[in-house]
Amino acid sequence: MLPGSIQISGETLSGAEIRDICESLRENSVRLLSLRGCQLSERDFGHVCRGVAESRSLAQLNLNLGIVSNINRVKQLAEALKTNRSVQSLFLHGSPLTDAGLALLNPALSIHPSLVALDLGDCMLGDEGINLICGLLPPDGAKSGLKELTLSANPGITSKGWGRLAIAVAHSSQLRVLNLDYNPLGDQVAGMLAVAVASSRTLEVLDLEGTGLTNQSAHTLLDMVENYPTALRTLILAENNISPELQQQISDLLSEGEEEEETDAHEVTAREKNPWICQNNSSSQMVLMTSGLGDSLLAETEM
Repeated sequence: MLPGSIQISGETLSGAEIRDICESLRENSVRLLSLRGCQLSERDFGHVCRGVAESRSLAQLNLNLGIVSNINRVKQLAEALKTNRSVQSLFLHGSPLTDAGLALLNPALSIHPSLVALDLGDCMLGDEGINLICGLLPPDGAKSGLKELTLSANPGITSKGWGRLAIAVAHSSQLRVLNLDYNPLGDQVAGMLAVAVASSRTLEVLDLEGTGLTNQSAHTLLDMVENYPTALRTLILAENNISPELQQQISDLLSEGEEEEETDAHEVTAREKNPWICQNNSSSQMVLMTSGLGDSLLAETEM
């Protein structure tokens, strides 16, 4: 039987329910465990953590909205993640983690062999927390790291912290999704992020919704998209003081880039399927020949 999911929101969990959850974790019958906004005792939280530590099937762990509510729980979760080897996505959105809590959790995060997605949105983080997070975005060729990072609604992070993150993003060889929505970034930080995106070879999605940007940022981002090759496919700019026209221009350019990439992929596939396609790199001409004897010669010229 394939592992299933346990998803509970906003409930007060009894000891019997916790025992059932832990048994499922130990039996490796759970791939997704979500206890979003639930109430459970300190003892029961410890039982869940021990179940997470023992599970070999758990891939996604959602403890959003205050489940990890104190330092003791942070310590228990950290111990569980040191033993667990299967969790790929960890969601702690809305937890009063603070930099001190992240410092306790970080050693387990940094050595986890499978973790690729981390949500620390609205976790009361500051610049010290950002320094720890940058360690989860190792530079090219160093080691595996995060592919998806959410840092929404952490207003305690200053422009210095965001600048540090921008450098890490620029040099990360794996990060594909970065959500920074509802942080007071402003145009200065947006400019740093534009440089990071232009340098990144992997970042495909950047969420800057509600981050205090103006047309100044939009022009910088437009210039980046228009003049520099990037992997970026989605840029979210809603709820900023940016004109609809500029947002549409950026969206159109990103769409064009995606269409060109799809066209290139189709051409590569065609060449792989037909060994008789020859391309002359020194000119714009491509000659296509059929493989059957006596078949006509087809010529296609690209202008």
